[in-house]
Amino acid sequence: MREMSIDSIRVSLTNYQRVVILKVNETDRYLPIWIGPNEADAIALKLQDVDVPRPLTHDLLSSVLEAVGASVNRIIVSDLTNDTFFAKIVVAYNDSTVEIDARPSDAIALAVRTKAPIFAEDEVLEKASVEMDAETGKAMIVNSTDGPDDRPLDDEELRRLSAFTDFIDTLNLEDLGEDKPSGASG
Repeated sequence: MREMSIDSIRVSLTNYQRVVILKVNETDRYLPIWIGPNEADAIALKLQDVDVPRPLTHDLLSSVLEAVGASVNRIIVSDLTNDTFFAKIVVAYNDSTVEIDARPSDAIALAVRTKAPIFAEDEVLEKASVEMDAETGKAMIVNSTDGPDDRPLDDEELRRLSAFTDFIDTLNLEDLGEDKPSGASG
């Protein structure tokens, strides 16, 4: 399991879908996760310290947890199956911990409100993370089991990562950090 930070939230220019880009701390590995517009707004608003007149759902959940004496220890992007990510919210309550299934977007929105750390399982990173080649700015396959055998993605691998093709095709090192919500760590 690796600790992550929110690098940015982006909008695809081809289909206007949102993607949250998580970055493995202290590396050049990125994990793109497609999310809904409401969740993207909920994350971005909190990262930018924008006050809303009424609490959003994630604010409500954070308040409920606090009111009953529970706290969010961490969130974990725990699985990727059929292009769908899964997450767990790890909550401390009465000297025990409880894992609650969640969508990654909701878990991340809660994490930014509670200042809980974000993690991703190694298996998820092996399936879906990309590493940027410093020289070419192109996405590379991260081959964590075989060491330095990183190579550019081939057509079949891009097809299998269909949920991320648009992100991979448009990502380059020069624009990383642009469009980053203020308050985003990375």
